[in-house]
Amino acid sequence: MSTSVPARQMSVDPAKVQRMLGSPELSWLVDRIRGRLERGEPIDGTLTLVGATPSQRRAAGRLLGRHPGRSTTLSISLPAVAAELWRAAAAPNLISAVEALGGPVRNLAAERAAGLQQWGDVLSEVRASPLANQPWYAEWVDTISRDGTMTRLLRQGHGDSIGQAAAVLERLPSTTEPGSTDLPTLAAAVTGNEHALADGPLPGLVLRALALREGVGIPNSSETEQALWIAAGVAGDDVASQVLVLNLRAHGEPVGRWLNEAAGGGQPFRLTLRQLLAAPVQLAEPDIYVCSSSALVMAAADELGATCPPLICTEGDTSVACARLLQAAVASGSSVHWHSDFSWAGLRRTQLAIKRLQAQPWRMSVSDYQAAITGPAIDPLRGRTESSPWDPRLAEMMRLTGRGVNEERLISGLLDDLAAQGHMA
Repeated sequence: MSTSVPARQMSVDPAKVQRMLGSPELSWLVDRIRGRLERGEPIDGTLTLVGATPSQRRAAGRLLGRHPGRSTTLSISLPAVAAELWRAAAAPNLISAVEALGGPVRNLAAERAAGLQQWGDVLSEVRASPLANQPWYAEWVDTISRDGTMTRLLRQGHGDSIGQAAAVLERLPSTTEPGSTDLPTLAAAVTGNEHALADGPLPGLVLRALALREGVGIPNSSETEQALWIAAGVAGDDVASQVLVLNLRAHGEPVGRWLNEAAGGGQPFRLTLRQLLAAPVQLAEPDIYVCSSSALVMAAADELGATCPPLICTEGDTSVACARLLQAAVASGSSVHWHSDFSWAGLRRTQLAIKRLQAQPWRMSVSDYQAAITGPAIDPLRGRTESSPWDPRLAEMMRLTGRGVNEERLISGLLDDLAAQGHMA
C-alpha cells in the first residue's frame, strides 16, 4: 500500500498517533523514518533493528497486529505502518505522523545548500574589504574560514558578527593616534549597540585579527586583550603592556634618548606601549638578541654591563609592546637572533619569530637541546606538541625524551655568546 493519502482526505489525530507510535519502544522506528525523510530518502522499504528487546518486539506486534516473534532481529515494513495509521484514522501518511510526534521534518539538503550559500556570501563580503590586501587581514579571513569558526557562527545564528568584525577593523583609528576612540563608541558606530564589543562573538573575532596584525598570540587575559585594543588606537591603560630591554640604542626623541642613556650605563630599561605609540623609534642596531627570561637580562647587566649586545626580553609570550618594538627593529634593518625555552610553547614562539621577523634561531638546535638535557632538574614537556622547521630533529628529539629545559638553566652558555659578540663589536 502507498504511504500517501488515498482518495479521500484525512486529518491527523495526534492522540491516536501518540498511542500507535509514541511509545519509547518505537522511538527507534520514528527516529529512522524522520532521518530518511530529512535526507530525502524513500520511505517505502523496510527498517531493521538488530538486537531488539522483547518489549520492542511486542510494541511492533501491537502496531502491526501480528505475533511479535522471538528473533532479536526486528524488521518493519514502512508501507505496512502507513496502512495501519490510515486504517486507524490516525494519520494520512508517515510524514504527517512523524511531524505530529516531533514537529516539522527538516530538509537537510536544502539547509546545506542555504548554509553553503550563506557561507559563500559572508566570505565574499569580508574578502571585499579595503583591508583585503593586508597580509594579516588575509590570514585572518583564511583562518576563520578554514578552522570552522565561520561555519559554527553561521549555525549558531551569529553570521552577521563576521561582517561586523570586518567593519570594526576598517573603522579602527590610526595606530599613531592612540586613544582616539573607545569601545562603546566604536561598537555603536558599527552595530548600533554600544555593548557589542564587550561580549558575544564579535570581540573575539576582532581580537584574533588584531593579534595577527601585531604578531602576537591570541589573547588569553583581559590585560592582553586591552593591549591589543590600545595598539589599534582604542582608549585604555596603555602602560600595562611593557617590554624589557638592555643596551638598545635608537634614534628619536624622547624614547631614543632614554634608551641611549640606559644603554650607556648598561642598565635594563622597560618601555611601555604608550611610549612606543606616542614616539615610534628607529633602532640603530645591526644585530639584536632576543631571550624569554628576565633572569638572563639581569645576569647580562651584572656580568657584561654596557658591553653586552642589544637584548630584548619577551618574558614568555610576546606582549604587544614587545611585538611593536621587534617590528620596529626589523623595519630599521636589524637582524633578530631568537632564543626561547626548549618547550612546546618555546618552539611555537620561535616559529612565529622566524615567520614574522625573519629571525635566526640562537642556540635552538638539536645539539643545543641534547647538551641541555644532560643537566639536573629537567622539566617534563606539557601542552600541545609543536614542530621545529629550522631543525626538524629538535622537535623529534623532544618528543622522544619528553623533557623540556627552561631558559634560566641555559644562562651560562647564552652569556658566553653575548660576551663573545660584545668583544667583537
